[in-house]
Amino acid sequence: MEHRPFCCSVKGFVKMLRLALTATSMTFFIITQAPEPYIVITGFEVTIILFFIILYMLRLDRIITFLFWPLLDILNSLVAAIFMIIISVLALIPETTKYTVLGGVFGLLAVVCCIADAALIYRKLLFNPSGPYQKKAIHDEI
Repeated sequence: MEHRPFCCSVKGFVKMLRLALTATSMTFFIITQAPEPYIVITGFEVTIILFFIILYMLRLDRIITFLFWPLLDILNSLVAAIFMIIISVLALIPETTKYTVLGGVFGLLAVVCCIADAALIYRKLLFNPSGPYQKKAIHDEI
């Protein structure tokens, strides 16, 4: 079985798109001098997404095996989606400036990528389990 580089996979594309959308949202929040939690949460998400991209590109998830990376990635995606929905809706409600609204819109687009990212990883776990989580046929146990 041939392994494609992370950058060329669908999961890699979705994660990089998520990084770009979150970074764009953070940039708009910085330009408009939005409340600090908006900037801090989007900045934290950019850092975590960058960490996972580097982890997968250098294939460190195969070396550091004492952590179950897919579960951490799914949890990160779901928690990020919740926080980004809250921030984006709060940024869109008062409609203070054009850049704040743009930051909220890009944040909502990042939420879609977060959900797609979590779904891709979950699907991979279902169809390609590894380690002690492999499904066994009933006749193999006898």
